[in-house]
Amino acid sequence: MSTKVNVPALPESVADATVLTWHKKPGDAVSRDENLVDLETDKVVLEVPSPVDGILGDIIAAEGDTVQAGDLLTELQEGSAASTGSQTATAPATAAEESAGDGEPVLTPAVRRLVKEKGIDPKAITGTGKDGRILKTDVTAYLESMEAAASKAPAPAARESEITQTGVEGDRPEQRVPMTRLRARIAERLLEAQANAAILTTFNEVDLQAINDLRKNYKEKFEKDHEVKLGFMSFFIKASVEALKQFPAVNASVDGKDIIYHGYYDIGIAVGSPRGLVVPILRDADQLGFADTEKAVRDFGKKANDGSLSYEELTGGTFTISNGGVFGSMLSTPILNPPQSAILGMHTIQQRPVVINGEITIRPMMYLALSYDHRIIDGREAVQFLVTIKNMLEDPTRLLLQV
Repeated sequence: MSTKVNVPALPESVADATVLTWHKKPGDAVSRDENLVDLETDKVVLEVPSPVDGILGDIIAAEGDTVQAGDLLTELQEGSAASTGSQTATAPATAAEESAGDGEPVLTPAVRRLVKEKGIDPKAITGTGKDGRILKTDVTAYLESMEAAASKAPAPAARESEITQTGVEGDRPEQRVPMTRLRARIAERLLEAQANAAILTTFNEVDLQAINDLRKNYKEKFEKDHEVKLGFMSFFIKASVEALKQFPAVNASVDGKDIIYHGYYDIGIAVGSPRGLVVPILRDADQLGFADTEKAVRDFGKKANDGSLSYEELTGGTFTISNGGVFGSMLSTPILNPPQSAILGMHTIQQRPVVINGEITIRPMMYLALSYDHRIIDGREAVQFLVTIKNMLEDPTRLLLQV
């Protein structure tokens, strides 16, 4: 008995996905709920678990293929490897594989596309898949062997003029790699923001001495009571929420010729991940205390690193905070996250001399940047919004009193 494994229902507004990685090969034994394959969408990587115990049959959608909800990925032969191995070994070529004729190797769409792109004769490649079929790893190994052979060629003059199949030209190597769906989506949204919004940036600086003192006095008890460290981000989120309440246009968005004023505060936290920049949403941030806010930010960071952020956690948001300071950024002009109308940029904290009450003293200073959509936010509002954040951070008791 066989069980079909199909592409699961995709998140709303996601039309298709790309087969990213198969974790099993045809003929491998799999357990129920074991991850079979990763599917990459514009925002997240979806795992497709095995619905039953069994043996993986032919792979219908190979790595690199584009699939839609409901498309067949593979079939599982229920039972043990011993009882179904012969069936798997003698299974006919799948509909996703094509043969060019007698003596021609059978190729999946992804492999066929790759050998065509690289200009390789598939007959020159030794297949290690079932029935000698060529896998993507076989093509990669072949290319690497060709590159190694080219690097050992004795004639330097010939090497200078030769372009290998991996894009290496002489002693000036190049590599052409397709964008991931996430990277392509990031590029699309950034261009969309620059093309459709009148982006302007205003700057200020904030003295973080008061917050440093507060954290120093209470960080140990805070961590003991709440099992999370008291960082800087919760202060910036809280200060942003209070400023958004005073300046509703900064929390609004443009929809055609209408302005949508949001009566809630969903704050996007820009987080770097191995796949690129992601912006999980801290929903109803105005209703969270410092501890819950810190826990949420911590969890976002962990999920971003292991790729487990859900589509819902990456959707929506009314305002975004980006902390380039963790990477050492001194000053930057962040780009809007459409359809939001503003984004706050945090930067590195530096000990700098400042004048306080007529005297020069050393303080922990940070430059702040607010990029905003000038179509609905006036310069006066943007400047006052940023000054409000500055004032609350320099006197954090105002966050408790909401004044």
